[in-house]
Amino acid sequence: MPHIAPTALIFELSGCLVDFGARTLPVALQRLHPQRERPALSSTAEQALASLLGTTPDTAQLQALQQTLSEVAGEHAELTPGAARLLEILQADAVPCAWLDALPADASLRLAEALPPQVAAVLTRQTRPWPAPDSCWQALSQLGVQHLDGCILVSGNPLLLQAGLNAGCWTIGLAACGPLCGFAPADWQALEISEQERRRAEATLQLYRLGVHSVVDHLGEIGASLEDIGMRRHKGEKP
Repeated sequence: MPHIAPTALIFELSGCLVDFGARTLPVALQRLHPQRERPALSSTAEQALASLLGTTPDTAQLQALQQTLSEVAGEHAELTPGAARLLEILQADAVPCAWLDALPADASLRLAEALPPQVAAVLTRQTRPWPAPDSCWQALSQLGVQHLDGCILVSGNPLLLQAGLNAGCWTIGLAACGPLCGFAPADWQALEISEQERRRAEATLQLYRLGVHSVVDHLGEIGASLEDIGMRRHKGEKP
């Protein structure tokens, strides 16, 4: 850990701590509507379904999506590279951490079954969707954080990263394991190195343009980013 430890870390669940490539939502949508094109990144699963259908989904369609999301989540509840080791270090250093997700609660909790118990679940049904900062503040409040200084949000989702910036947090973007690349682990490894580099570079550039403070591929590479943020805080810099 850096010489100035983080005050708290907030992680996105899907595409960050678990589910490399954030595949749960797109796979569920593809199973339900195989003839439709994948929608653009949305703040909620309901918005993604509405974008896919081109109309507001009815109750039956929403129920089918929630059921399919829970089924797919059970298939994707695997830790991403470096997640287990990072969470061990945070626990040893008594750094509080929590996860957020835009998926329905049932699917999120299925994904979170892969996590150790010290990572707090923050279910944010009553908050405005990302990029509003509400869910980030709720997570910090739930963790008992007294001030924003040193609070870091980690995600590969531009909408959540923007929410973190809006909340006043430091931010670390994940280029390879989040939704911008969107590949399952085996599919990512099967790509030619040049294609991996192209997609990684595009995602990295998009995240930096958003204004995030650091970008890495996945949690296994986050140590340097935490050190850099610690040094910037030591110099008096604010996010």
